[in-house]
Order: sequence, then structure tokens, then C-alpha cells
Amino acid sequence: MTAWLIVMFAVLILLLMLGYPVALTLGFVSMVFGGIFLGLDFFNLLPLRIWGIMTNFTLLAVPLFVFMGIVLERAGLAEELLETMGMLFGRMRGGLALSVVVVGALLAATTGVVGATVVTMGVIALPAMMKHAYSPRLATGTIAAAGTLGQIIPPSIILILLGDVMGVPVGRLFVGAVVPGLILVGLFIVYVAIKAWRHPESAPAISSAHVQNLPARVLFTLIPPLILITAVLGSIFFGVASPTESAAVGAVGALLLALAHRKLNLANLRESMRLTTRLTSMVFLILIGATAFGLVFRGMGGDRLVLDVMTNLPGGVWGFLAISMLLIFVLGFFLDFLQICFIVVPILAPIAQHLQIDLLWFAVLIAVNLQTSFLTPPFGFSLFYLKAVTPAGIRIQDIYHGVIPFVIIQAATILMIIVFPSLAVWLPDVLDRLYGL
Repeated sequence: MTAWLIVMFAVLILLLMLGYPVALTLGFVSMVFGGIFLGLDFFNLLPLRIWGIMTNFTLLAVPLFVFMGIVLERAGLAEELLETMGMLFGRMRGGLALSVVVVGALLAATTGVVGATVVTMGVIALPAMMKHAYSPRLATGTIAAAGTLGQIIPPSIILILLGDVMGVPVGRLFVGAVVPGLILVGLFIVYVAIKAWRHPESAPAISSAHVQNLPARVLFTLIPPLILITAVLGSIFFGVASPTESAAVGAVGALLLALAHRKLNLANLRESMRLTTRLTSMVFLILIGATAFGLVFRGMGGDRLVLDVMTNLPGGVWGFLAISMLLIFVLGFFLDFLQICFIVVPILAPIAQHLQIDLLWFAVLIAVNLQTSFLTPPFGFSLFYLKAVTPAGIRIQDIYHGVIPFVIIQAATILMIIVFPSLAVWLPDVLDRLYGL
């Protein structure tokens, strides 16, 4: 059975790399191997598992947060933030790149839609950076990396899915991801500043930056998204609302912001709902397929096999952490974050629990690692999003080279969280003590 488990995994990975739809591939592989080795009656358990997914109140936050992000993207929030931050930081050396990082962090805490963020910043910021003689590698790397911050900075869809898969309260996971997310933002800013200082020709200042009415523009551009961030995350952090309820608050807030920007019309609303339905359906179909695959995997004894292998690794807990993080990092070169979340994480989470590893800490580690998968070639989605909107003179090699320092920064952040677990668990523990939990 061990040999057939390896064959099943190999077939799954091969079909995914050939480009077959994820949900259908998971279902097909599980039905074929389950039917052969366990019998079709084994799948009588599957409807109960699917019913559990569809009635999960926590997962209701997924379509609400997706809707919030799409509405804000169509309201032109990113464009206003980029233009204002460009005016604010433009006269500094490397100022445009710094503004991209700051805007990426703000968009992560409001929209959280990686593809839309990367494309929007690529369309608006990249031409300006090229016009002012920025290095193509620095410009593209900064945009691609800043656009992925929506994976770790809450409210992040992957954090909701990880919380559900690993049995970690989503509210605590949101709180635990705040400090690592801010560390990443800080390290990105430090790297850009050092790069601009050591190689001023790669990130020149803009001496003619337009600053007319800048204080007023900063005030009216920053205050609305900050209010929305406070309403969504503050309601979770201070125990006022559950993540699902705060997602509803965010959806309403996004509609109000779109209305204030005069972008709330029937056409935009219809398109936002269509995209939300499409993205949410994709996530849930993959989740259902992954549930079928996990059912067959456990039925064939795969959970016991992996547990035996992982618990007998040299180094104990540290050996497991090293192997699991390396496995997720390597798979990120070939698979997207949803596939890893639904296929690999359900296998690793019970082992971490068996080894008495704090699941909140482990989930934050996985979230940062999954964010890296957006930047690692050949299948890093941020790289593809950015390449689709870059001018003809920028090669894909420039983008690949540009993201390498940011991948190294993210790997260093993972190492920091491993060495200092308090970076992920300190803030949730503080809030727990504050509320007497």
C-alpha cells in the first residue's frame, strides 16, 4: 500500500503540472485509487464531509472578503494611494519603490487580492519608475513582492483557509500574522533603502515631484482605507465581531468607499459579484476535491505512514520543521498556494499536533512560506501577473532576477519566526490575557 500511496501522489503532481484543473484532478485521482483499493462504498462518507464544508460558518468569510477586495479595486483605491505616496516619497532616493511597498501593505490590509494588486501597481507604478530611470530588476521585484503582502497581512483568504484546515481560530491567526507581516514590510523597506543608497543610479530621486495640496491629499486618501482597516481588523482583535461578521462589515465598508469615489454603479456591482462568485466557487471546488483526496489518503493508511516517517526524522521537532518548511518551499515552485494548502497542510497539521507544536505558530510559518510561492519561478503567479502588464523592453529574466532578494528576505523571515516563536504568538497571548481567556 505504501508503494501505491507514492504512485497516487506522483500521479496527482504530474497531472497538476500538466495543467489539468485542480478540483477535477483531485476528484479523479481520489475516485480511481479509492475505487480500486477501498471500494466505491467507502465514498459514502464523502457527502457528510462536503456537507460539513458547505455549512462551515467561518468559511463564509471567504466570499465576503473577496467581494470587499474586488469592489475596492474597482473603486480606484490603489490608483489614488499610489499617486499620493509617489508624491510623498518621490523626492527621496528610492522613493517610488518605497511608496510601492507602503501601498502594497495598505492594499493587503484592505483588498488582499494579490493578482489585482500586482496588476494595478504594474500598470500605474512601473511606467513611472521606468520613466525616472529605475533599474528594471528593482522596479519589477519591488512591485511583485509588495503585491504578495496580501497573503500574510490580514484579512487574508489563505489565513482563513489555513485556520479551517488546521483547526486554529481564524481570529487568533489574524492577530498572529500581524507582527510577521509588519516585519516583512519593514525588511522590504530596508532592502529598498539600502539598494538606493549603495546604487543611487538604480533608484534615483525625483526632483520635480508634484506636491501641490499634498497634506490634504494624504489626509483624504489615507483616512478612508485606515478607517476600513480599523473597522475590519479592530472588530476581530478586540472581540467585537467574529472574522465572518467583520468580513460583512468590510463588504459594506467597501461599498460605501466605492460610493464615495462615485464608482458604485450597476455595471461595477454586477462585475464584482460575478468575479466573487467565480473565485469563491473555485476555492470551494478545490476544497471539496481535496476533501475527497484526503479521505482516500487516510483510508489507504497514508496518515499513519507520514506520521511514522516524520516522527522518526533525525532532530525530532526541529527535523520535522526543517523538512516541512523545505517541502512547502520546493512545492511552491510548481504548485499554487491553494493546492499546497488543501493537499499538503492537512497531512502536516496532525503530525505537528502529535509533536506538540503550537499550531498557531506553525500556521503562521506556513502562511509566510506560501506567500513565497507567488514569487518563485517558474510558476510564481505574481511574476506572470506582472509580466502581462510590463512594457516590451522588460524581459521575464529581469523579473526573475528582481524577486530573488525578496524571496531571500521571506526565507529569512521564516527563519526568524522559527528562532523567535514569540513573533507569532506574543500578540495573540497579550489579547487573550487582556480579555481573561
